[in-house]
Parts: sequence; structure tokens; C-alpha cells
Amino acid sequence: MGIKRLHIYLIKGYLGTFFATFCVCLFIVLMQFLWRYVDDMVGKGLSTSVLLQFFYYAALSLVPMALPLSILLSSLMNFGNLGERLELLAMKASGISLFRIMKPFIVFVAIVAVGAFYYANNVLPIIQERLYILTRSMAEKSPEVEIPEGSFYQGIPNVSVYVGHKDSDTKLLENIMIYDFTSSNSTGGNQSIADNISIICADSGRIESDGHNMYLTLYNGVTFENMKNQQSGKSNTKSIPYRREEFAYKQITMEFDNSFKTVDASVTANKYIGKNMQQLATVVDSLNIVSVEVGNKHALEFLTDFYFERNTANKAKLSELTPKEGLSIDDLMGKLNKDNAYAVYEDALGTVNNCLMTCERMAGEKDYLVDRSARRHNIEWHRKLTVSVACLLFFFIGAPLGSIIRKGGLGTPIVISVFIFILYYVIDNSGYKMAREGAWYVWMGIWFSSAVLLPLGAFLTYQAATDSTWNISAEQLKRIEQWAKILSRFAR
Repeated sequence: MGIKRLHIYLIKGYLGTFFATFCVCLFIVLMQFLWRYVDDMVGKGLSTSVLLQFFYYAALSLVPMALPLSILLSSLMNFGNLGERLELLAMKASGISLFRIMKPFIVFVAIVAVGAFYYANNVLPIIQERLYILTRSMAEKSPEVEIPEGSFYQGIPNVSVYVGHKDSDTKLLENIMIYDFTSSNSTGGNQSIADNISIICADSGRIESDGHNMYLTLYNGVTFENMKNQQSGKSNTKSIPYRREEFAYKQITMEFDNSFKTVDASVTANKYIGKNMQQLATVVDSLNIVSVEVGNKHALEFLTDFYFERNTANKAKLSELTPKEGLSIDDLMGKLNKDNAYAVYEDALGTVNNCLMTCERMAGEKDYLVDRSARRHNIEWHRKLTVSVACLLFFFIGAPLGSIIRKGGLGTPIVISVFIFILYYVIDNSGYKMAREGAWYVWMGIWFSSAVLLPLGAFLTYQAATDSTWNISAEQLKRIEQWAKILSRFAR
């Protein structure tokens, strides 16, 4: 009964730390993630509901990244606090081994690991699919009419607008030039853009938009319109080169659809992000079959074009020369003069280079069309499992390390956790790139980071079980922090 009470006491203290660190880690990775989509959000007039929806899906998609880091940090902090308050020493002195102390934590982390696998396999594909559709919709939304001063604004289709000065108080635009390319894009033939352009210059004006149309109100200006594309019906009438019109007041309406539209869900049909492990395995098997078929097709094409056809013409010549004269290739080349031999060598070298270029083209085409997609689907299949394994590895690194250094709080555990996680992220990202480019096998690249951290976890667990202690000074902690900053540069 005493052991059960002890386990309940330990797990209660751990749960509070775990949930707090998870929220902090999720917030940090979310802020880093949002920097990638700042250009798609700023200046487009997105509604609050769309932005909240984006933040919601982004946060849920980053759970697999924040979960291992939170387990590492919470384990390091919790066991560091137990060691600093000498509670860990008292439990060991009472005959309770380290593994018995860690038993409730291991059960909890195992449950979290199983839940992480279920989340990555069943929930995360739906979230990633919706997030991808939302980000595509945000990227394709037309921007708000925010015309800068002193430069041409091209956010309006077929129109380029220049504003010399904007009055922030009266919202009046001064020194306006508008280049309208609508006639140029709608007119076919060999005419250049300059033949059909329309230019409007005005001293001042205002601009408004209702989401579907843009309204320009211009004052004191002139319009120049090229008329080369307009031919008169009479044969004896020459074409008018351009038309000039002065105005004191002019209002123009332009199509400008600024409403938010969600792209069709079919954009994710061939993407790996919206599939579970069973679907990914099916796609990988199908792509492997297609890869073999494409390789056989290219091999047959190469043999037909560069072997059989070329040897058919040369086989007769060689059969006539070799039996009669009994000469080898070197003897036959020796009978030629210097110019002819050089020409033969150049032709042979050109043929070989052509063969090599054809092989590279066929291999690149096969890799781009089939193999790359198969690798991406296979990578996603393995990543469903690495999240759960990472949770277990980081616990068996954080818990023993916390019991060894015996320092709780936020200072030392945060520095060490950030250093270990960045090291893991750099190794994992390097293995991912090697697997994506086909330099390594997919399983080798994706599991490389876990294979590196597994001996570290085993070593730290052994050190903690044998009651080893490490004293980390302030100078050593500062060096660890410096190394973490250096590794963060590679992580970018």
C-alpha cells in the first residue's frame, strides 16, 4: 500500500509539470511555425475566424514535435527536483530501486507513446489535410488594396498603379499613374503589349473596394489609349495612332475579387499528408510496381536505340573485315590515317557521352516521376512510428539525467533539454534529407536519430542505476548553452 501511495505522489507531481511544459513547448514551436506563413497572412484582409482556424490546425499539427520535448523537459525537471530535495536519495535508502521509482512514469509515458501513435496515424492526417487546404486558400487570396508610395503596385490583375504621395488624414492619393493591360491580354496576334496599353494620369484621386470590385475616383487627369488594334471599316481611312482625353472628374470600376475562397479538397488527392499507414503502404507498393515498369521501359528503349540499331549497321562491316584479314580493332584503327582515326575516336566518344546523357535523363525522369513520391510516402509511414519511440527515448534520457545532476527548477533543465532536443532535431533533419534525396535507405535516414540517442539513453540509465552523480558548474552550463546556439543555426 505504501508503494502505491508513493507512486500516486510521484505521478501527481509529474503530471502538473508535464502539462505545463507541453503548453510552453507547443507555444514556442507554434510561434516558430507562424514565421513561415507571415507573407500569406499579412495585408490580405483575412477574417478573424480564418486566422483562428489557421492557428488551431497549426497547433494541432505541431503536437508530435512538442510532445517529445515536453517529456524530456518535464522528466529532467521532476527528477532533478526529487534529487535536489533529497527525496530520491531517501527512497533509495529505503530499499526502492530506481526502476521501481520510475515505474509509474514509464507506464504514463508508454500510454502517451501509444496515444501519440494513434494521433499521428488517425488524427494528424485529417489535420494536415485541412491545414494544407487552408494555407493554399490563404496564399491564393487576392491582397488588400494597399498601394505603397513611390512604387508600382501590381496586386490588381492586368493593372499597374503608381502613387506619388498618400495623405494619411484625408486618404487622398496624389500623382497617380495607371497602366491598364486588359486590352493587351485579350488581344491575340503578334502585337506587342505597348500596342494596346491604356495609360491614365491624374493629379489626385481616391480608391475604394467592396470585396468584389474596386472603384477609382480620379480628378484632373488625362487618358492615353493606343488605337493600333482598331481598324476602320473604310478602306481609305488610316488607323488612328492613339486617343487622348482630358477630364476633371472620372470614375472607373475594375473587377477585384477580394473574397476568401477555399480551394478544392482534390489538391491533396496525391499528397502523402492526408494518409494513414495502411494507405501509405498501399501507395508505396503501387509506386514500386510502377517504378519497375518504368525502369524496364527505359532499359528496353535504351537497348533498342543505342545497341541493336547501331550494331546492325556495323556488324556487317566487321564480319567482312575480321574473317578475311584476321585483324583486331586496334589493327583496324592502325590502318587508318591520323585524321580518320581521330574522327572515329570522336564519333565513339560522342556516342558514349550520348549514352551517358540518355541514361542520366532516364534515371532523373524515373526518380522525379515515381521514386521521389514513393520515398516521401515511405518517409511519412516511418514517421508515424518515430514519434512514439522519441517519447520513450527522451524519457529515458531526461529522467536518469535529472537524477544524476540533481538540479531542478527552470535554469539547468531548460538549457540541457534545449541542447539535447536541438541535437536530436539536427540529426533527424539530416537523416530526413538523406532519405528524401535517395542517398540513404528511407528506414536508415528516418531512424538514424533514434539510433544515435538510444545508446545515450542506455548509458544515462545505467549511470543513474549505479548512483552516479555529476556536478555541472556554471561555466560548463554556459558552454552547453553556447553549443545549443551553434546547433540551432544548423537546425534552421
